Amino acid sequence: MNFFVMKSIQNLIKHKPKPFSFNTKFEDVLQFTEENQFSHFPVVENGVYMGAIATVDIIPSKTKTINEYRYTLLPHFIREDASWFEILEKFAQFDCNLLTVLNENNTYMGYILYTDVLPFLNQTPFMKDAGLALVVQKHYLDYSISEIAQIVESNNCKLLGIFVSQMEDHFAQITLKATAGNINEIIQTFRRFGYEIISNHNEDSYLNELKNRSAYLDKFLNI
Repeated sequence: MNFFVMKSIQNLIKHKPKPFSFNTKFEDVLQFTEENQFSHFPVVENGVYMGAIATVDIIPSKTKTINEYRYTLLPHFIREDASWFEILEKFAQFDCNLLTVLNENNTYMGYILYTDVLPFLNQTPFMKDAGLALVVQKHYLDYSISEIAQIVESNNCKLLGIFVSQMEDHFAQITLKATAGNINEIIQTFRRFGYEIISNHNEDSYLNELKNRSAYLDKFLNI
């Protein structure tokens, strides 16, 4: 794993303010969450991480303490040696913008913010490099990552990145990015392999031909 990436991730861990305990009053927690618009906050008791509580689960009170919301604790955390991709994955799974960081001994190290990790994604070739972006769709039992790669490379391009961006109604939408090439040829190859093209492209000769035929038919019917 890239040392620079790992070192940078660790430098993003925030240590202040100190984690909250069960005796902390909610007015102190609300000041922390409202000022920073955090979705969750960590709870530590006697040096042991107990979990995270969602801000939306608490009711503002000057007398209540966190202990009264012990039942809402969530086991959300990442390890201090996690990669930026693992961290983004956890942010998505937990639907949060703050994650607690623990070391290999389960000791609380601090927390990390979603906005601080996004730049790592922005520096990947998938986001940064110029190229062809395409979204295709096929039944989830029929699509193949190796087949998609073969289609792209058979048109003298290289994949810069690929991921399943949506899974719904038994169909998988796959977003991919490739080095510059003839996007029309790539699109037509995908169609020959049974993929539906979801993204719109001005270079798509098939759709352009359908539009021309439709315009001609409209003109004919209006005569």
